Amino acid sequence: MKKADSGMDKASDSTVKRITEMEERFDRASAVIAALEKALEDYSAAADDLKKLESYFDSGSWKKDFEADEKGKLPDGLKRGVLSEDGLWDLLSTRRELHELMKKLAADKQ
Repeated sequence: MKKADSGMDKASDSTVKRITEMEERFDRASAVIAALEKALEDYSAAADDLKKLESYFDSGSWKKDFEADEKGKLPDGLKRGVLSEDGLWDLLSTRRELHELMKKLAADKQ
């Protein structure tokens, strides 16, 4: 950063204000980009899980397991959030919506 020499004119208030505003925008944008990069890395790492969950749901196995749960055939202590009526559907729907949003953002070249 260059200091103003005593023999040089100082930057105008509007210049300082503009730089201050742009610096704030730069800081916010940098934080968001870093968070997005991390989120996309995490999402990429979960891609296999999501594909397997989608296959599980589409294959009919999910419905079979859901029905077994409804009939009380599963052990009491078994974690079964994946069998909630809306949980897996909502997860997969949100994934599709996010794919569409990412496509739109990439096409818009914001």
